[in-house]
Amino acid sequence: MFRAGVIATLSPHFTIVGQAPDVEGSVAMIAATKPDVVLLDVHVPGGEGGGGAEILLKSHPLSPDSAFLALSVSDSPKDVGAVIRAGARGYVTKTISGGDLISSIIQVNEGYAVFSPKLAGFVLSTFQGAGAAEHDDELDKLSHREQEVMRLIARGYTYKEIAAELFISIKTVETHVSAVLKKLQLSNRTELTRWAADRRIV
Repeated sequence: MFRAGVIATLSPHFTIVGQAPDVEGSVAMIAATKPDVVLLDVHVPGGEGGGGAEILLKSHPLSPDSAFLALSVSDSPKDVGAVIRAGARGYVTKTISGGDLISSIIQVNEGYAVFSPKLAGFVLSTFQGAGAAEHDDELDKLSHREQEVMRLIARGYTYKEIAAELFISIKTVETHVSAVLKKLQLSNRTELTRWAADRRIV
């Protein structure tokens, strides 16, 4: 549904040459159409689990002139760093307005780097080596979705805000938070925030 809305917003301004719901389809589509700009999500099913970064790494050799702009609900340093290291020219979040998204695509196509303002610090931290630890046994206990919920809780999001951000119900958020606290043997969100801050994974 979100993708359809993006396409409707962009269609009057750009030629949409293709779309795909997973890693394999995205790589094949990019290889076949060789678009000027690829707008990709970070969390995409399929492939080897690498999401948008995997799409970029696999499709760039097949379409070397394409520029890649990430558009994601995630604003975590880990996700931002993964696609930037893979070669994306920009990263904006899904809270971006239609006008700003159009402007970002044009800028990326012209060779500029584009980031949502709130991500600038994350990008600097990532490339200054102050990002999240690569391997963490406790963090690895959490599923991908639980890690997303954990990071948003640690940033001070309410359950309602997390539900809206991740397109899930408040009840599902509560379930994920309960699972996270149990797996990490923590008692409340204050302890969870401290745990995440200590690991610099907020």
